[in-house]
Amino acid sequence: MTAHDIHAAPRPGLRATRALVGAELRMVTRDTAGLIVPIALPVLVLVMNGSGTSAEIIGPGEMTAFDRFVLPLALTMIVAVIGIVNMPSFLALYRKSGVLKRLSTTPIGPTQVLAAQVITSAVQATLGIGIALGTAAVLFGITPPHNPILVAAILMLGAAAMYSLGIVVAAVAPTANSAVAIGLTLFLLLGATGGLFGPVTDLPDPVMAIGEVLPFGATVTALGSAWAGTPVDIGGAIGLVVAVIAGTACAIRLFRWS
Repeated sequence: MTAHDIHAAPRPGLRATRALVGAELRMVTRDTAGLIVPIALPVLVLVMNGSGTSAEIIGPGEMTAFDRFVLPLALTMIVAVIGIVNMPSFLALYRKSGVLKRLSTTPIGPTQVLAAQVITSAVQATLGIGIALGTAAVLFGITPPHNPILVAAILMLGAAAMYSLGIVVAAVAPTANSAVAIGLTLFLLLGATGGLFGPVTDLPDPVMAIGEVLPFGATVTALGSAWAGTPVDIGGAIGLVVAVIAGTACAIRLFRWS
């Protein structure tokens, strides 16, 4: 046998990725808390704030404060909790238990492992968004978005930014518990600067300015603007794109099998 007869094993393609996604979906459905909390908590926030804001008209086209602020906040919470808290805990658990180390002996690369996590999280987020929109429509009645395509695009961009940050957390967290702690802290910090605990106008001007370009605040603001049909802040959109690019690059560079 000569060197010319030796060929590198082909990299697995979509078939392997589909298998990983299927395994991840089964894991998520078995984790009751991880499946329910990221959806139930934002829906609870939506319901608690809906009674006082669904009748408050704040703009043309019967746009209410609920449509403009509460609904975007709830949708952003769903993708943020799943991307920053849930997903990193699974990856850290796999590393701690040796699953990733065993995968490292196969042709599967880190990109496919990360892609499977993102796809699984996207499925869960889509389910949560559907439940939130359905709940809002039934209980409070929502005004249709002025630009549904732009709303969907912003939501996907915001989710990508959250997942990019979450993968960075997973790359550096040694255990599942530490991943949850780091992710929850990051979620609360981003939320605090993005309107999670009250109107951003109540924040100091420097903090408000920073929050407007961070993933949570940028997503909430852009979703509200797109829903109301007003111009989307370019600075926030750029902040989301930067978060996606920087987070993905850091995650791939810092990824560890063990």
